[in-house]
Amino acid sequence: MRLAEELKEKVIRGEEVSREEASALYTESLEELCQAADQIRKHFCRNGFDICTIVNGKSGRCSENCKYCAQSAYYHTTAEEYPLLETEEIVRQAKYNWERGVLRYSIVTSGRALNDSEVEKMCEAIRAVKRETSIEVCVSFGLLNEAQFRKLKEAGAVRVHNNLETSRRNFPNICTTHTFEDKVEAIRAAKAAGLSVCSGGIMGLGETKEDRIDMAFSLRDLGIKSVPVNMLNPIPGTPYENNTRLNVDDMRRIVAVYRFILPDASIRLAGGRGLMEDKGEGCFKSGANALISGDMLTTSGYTIESDMKMIHGLGYHTELWDR
Repeated sequence: MRLAEELKEKVIRGEEVSREEASALYTESLEELCQAADQIRKHFCRNGFDICTIVNGKSGRCSENCKYCAQSAYYHTTAEEYPLLETEEIVRQAKYNWERGVLRYSIVTSGRALNDSEVEKMCEAIRAVKRETSIEVCVSFGLLNEAQFRKLKEAGAVRVHNNLETSRRNFPNICTTHTFEDKVEAIRAAKAAGLSVCSGGIMGLGETKEDRIDMAFSLRDLGIKSVPVNMLNPIPGTPYENNTRLNVDDMRRIVAVYRFILPDASIRLAGGRGLMEDKGEGCFKSGANALISGDMLTTSGYTIESDMKMIHGLGYHTELWDR
C-alpha cells in the first residue's frame, strides 16, 4: 500500500498523522495524494462548501511591517487609504452578498488593532447588519483583547479571523513589529470570549515545506477549524515583489497535505486564487472545501456568481461549517 493510501486510512480511523508522515507526503505522487486528500474531505466534511466574502473596512497606513502587505506604512504601494467605513456601506455590502447566497461576511481592517472607540463603531455596524440580514458576521480587527472580543460577540459577530501567516520559526523573517506569540494570544482571547476562529497563512513567502507543516500543526494544536490558504501575490513596492509565484500544482499539494493534518477543517482558498489559471478548481478536488469570493483586500478576486457556478458544478452545496 502506498503511503498516501495508508495515511488516508489512518486519518479516517480517527488517528493523527505525525510531522514526519506529513513531510513524507511531499514525495508522493501528486495525483494519488490529492485523490486521497479528497476522500478524507468527503469522509469528514461531506460535500458542504463554506463560502465567505470580505469587505475592506479600513485600508492602508498599517503600523505593522509584514513584508507581503500592500497596506503597510513601511512600503510604497498603490493601496487605497481610508478610515473605518460607515455603517451604511458595511450594511449595503452585507445585503449584496446575502442576496447572492453568501453565508459569511467578514469585516477586515488594517492596523495592529482597533482601539476601543473603533470597536464600538464596528459593534454598531454588526448590529445593523444583523437587523438587515441573517448573514454570519466575521471580524478581522487585529490583536484585540478578550474584553473587546466579548463586545463584538455580544453585537452579533460569530468568528474572528487572525492568520498565523507562517510557522513560529519563520515568523520573524516575515514581520518584526509583532510576534507569532502575539497572534496566538489574540486567538486564545477570541476563543475565551466564545468566538470561533479562522486562521491560516500565506504560501510563497520563502518558507520551507517544514514551515508549512509546522504552521498546520500549530493550527491543529489551537483547535482551528477554518483555515485560509493564501498564495502570495507579489505586490510591487513590498519586499516580496520579486518572490517566485507558486503554481496550481504547488497549491494542490499544500492543501492536500493540510487535509491530512486537519481532516475536519474547512480549508479555504483565499488571497492569490486570482493568479490560478483554473480559479482554484484543482484544489477543490484535492481537499479544499471553502473559499473567499469576490474582491480580496488589495487585489481583485472572482465574482460570486462565477464561484457559485463552479462550486455547484463540482457537486458541492453551500453550507456553514464549524459555526
